[in-house]
Amino acid sequence: MTARKLRNILVHILLVVLSVIWLFPLAWVIMISLRAEKGSYSTTFLPKTWTLKNYTSLFTDTAVFNFPRWFGNTLIVALCSCLLATFFIVSIAFVMSRLRFASRKLLLNVCLILGMFPGFMAMIAIYYILKGIGLTTGVLKLVSLILVYSGGAGILNFYVAKGFFDTIPKELDEAARIDGATKMQIFTKITLPLSKPIIVYTILTSFIGPWCDFIFSKVIIGTDAKYYTVAIGLWNMLQKENIYQWYTRFASGAVCISIPIAILYIFMQKYYTDGLTGAVKG
Repeated sequence: MTARKLRNILVHILLVVLSVIWLFPLAWVIMISLRAEKGSYSTTFLPKTWTLKNYTSLFTDTAVFNFPRWFGNTLIVALCSCLLATFFIVSIAFVMSRLRFASRKLLLNVCLILGMFPGFMAMIAIYYILKGIGLTTGVLKLVSLILVYSGGAGILNFYVAKGFFDTIPKELDEAARIDGATKMQIFTKITLPLSKPIIVYTILTSFIGPWCDFIFSKVIIGTDAKYYTVAIGLWNMLQKENIYQWYTRFASGAVCISIPIAILYIFMQKYYTDGLTGAVKG
């Protein structure tokens, strides 16, 4: 056996082991969601009694935990944040890539430095700012989440988008200007149609953050169950007074919230990888 064949075998064995490690938690959660027995402990991996009742009850039994409302709140926040963040990121990236102005490099460096700090460092300050302007009561809590997520998504993501825009030949812009096109027309008629991969990448990353986030939503929403997101609601199912009765439904909820993300990746995977591979220039 040659060294190359041996290396390929070892690589494939490693990939199989990693695949099992990554897929086992997913399979475990799915098995729990299909289990009829209550409680968080089970002596077997496969359910003794199979059922879909955990899924149906999750959407019909809303007296204690209103999962459909949580799902709707999360979907509204994620979609609005995604749209705003994509608009901000693509616009800023185009400006930084194509326009030259005073303090441009300084702004790029400042954004790069700020992006190195984790977002939760500013969590308390952001909460008090929102509280000071009256955005921490009622439905305005969801508005606060949208503002936080859409504003925070672009700190480093626009660097990726800028790198992609840098790969688009500037000769196209110059030819359009000769034909009398404005900067806005160049952006909308030339740059955007050529930037589908990075736009899809931005949409995915801007959607996943709000969809899965727990820390910021918990701080801003607090204990107001009417405006819970899915992450907060599922966390409450795991509290000691609820875990025995609701653990299998928690698993069902975890499976349900993974479906939209899986669908997005399945249909947009090509654009997602193209967006990353195209962002190579600084």
